[in-house]
Amino acid sequence: MAALGGRGRAAAALLRRAPGTGAAPGAGPRRHRHRHKEKWATTAPRIPSTRLALHHFDMSYGLHLGALWPSVRAALLCEQKYGALLNNFAAADHVPRELELLNATDFVSEVSQKAQQWQRGAAVGEAATGCQEGSGESRTEMVTQAEMSPPLCTSSKIKCYAFPRGDITRFRPARPDALGLLDYYLMDAASLLPVLALSVQPDDFVLDLCAAPGGKTLALLQTGFCGHLAANDVSVSRTKRLYHILHSYVPKEVRDTVSVTSYDGRDWDQVKGGTFHKVLVDVPCTTDRHSAMEEENNIFHKRRTKERQMLPMLQLQLLMAGILAARPGGAVVYSTCSLSPLQNECVVERALDVAGAQFNISVHVEDLSHFRTLFQDTFSFFSDCRLGELVLPHLTANFGPMYFCKLRRL
Repeated sequence: MAALGGRGRAAAALLRRAPGTGAAPGAGPRRHRHRHKEKWATTAPRIPSTRLALHHFDMSYGLHLGALWPSVRAALLCEQKYGALLNNFAAADHVPRELELLNATDFVSEVSQKAQQWQRGAAVGEAATGCQEGSGESRTEMVTQAEMSPPLCTSSKIKCYAFPRGDITRFRPARPDALGLLDYYLMDAASLLPVLALSVQPDDFVLDLCAAPGGKTLALLQTGFCGHLAANDVSVSRTKRLYHILHSYVPKEVRDTVSVTSYDGRDWDQVKGGTFHKVLVDVPCTTDRHSAMEEENNIFHKRRTKERQMLPMLQLQLLMAGILAARPGGAVVYSTCSLSPLQNECVVERALDVAGAQFNISVHVEDLSHFRTLFQDTFSFFSDCRLGELVLPHLTANFGPMYFCKLRRL
């Protein structure tokens, strides 16, 4: 047994030697080049991008939103709620009834009806006699509410269904009609608010500066008012997705009124400056919900730190291009899907300064506070925005985040 053990130890020693080497007796141990495992940290991040994003949000949004942040954070980490944007170009007359049977409601039409009622109330108030001091406040309120209705009534062709607060029912996938056009488009319903704020009028020339993947572009076409729509996105791959949306939802005769381009949006004023009645600038941002939930294409990846830090500058450049693309009297709506004031109000404030100082252009920020009143049954709004409006994710109404601000070039 001892001899066998000795031979076993000798064999083990031979096996430990590197192949093709003949270590001399008494020689010191050789160093092995591959003694340790390869370091995986060079190829895989130690901290997931989603965790980095949440840490950043906790630090910044905790201060910005205060006591609201814990509930907003919980909503960001839960399943997002969707709306069904009805496709007016599809033969789908049965769809509204089908959705209503599921307890979904067309919240855009409901808001338009509410605004019309306020307008009629204001007309009655003006016609009424004997408006004394006691009724002056009520009359002022009705007139103020009446002023809210025109932007929404002009876009009343838009129909979007959503389930009530607290109802987490999912919509079925979209179905094609006899001509292959899908009956509705599933999207974050809060994404409609910038389109409604733009208030497209008949025969308007409209620019969607950062159009892909195409949800807001499709919503603009649903108004039926675009005389011409320019849909641009710098990313060729994302522009392909835009083409796919257009071909899936829009007939050829309407697609012919849309020009799809892949210019750098920052240079748009050099292509067609000062020509559009309405401009939508839905800029790249930190896409907070995606960043908190998905590792793929996450801007909080360490390799994208510089890109993320430069976002406010890119957003400012795109907003300035949008302002320059609008004709005098034209409207620009700036929007993001971020909660960050650095990407929202701060960008707008800086654009106002740059427009005046560098281009001698006066820009007016329009009051959109009536959106909070009109859409309060569907969305949760942040009440402390310095400029524009912000939809906050909420567990009972898990849309957004969506920031939007309307500017008027004077």
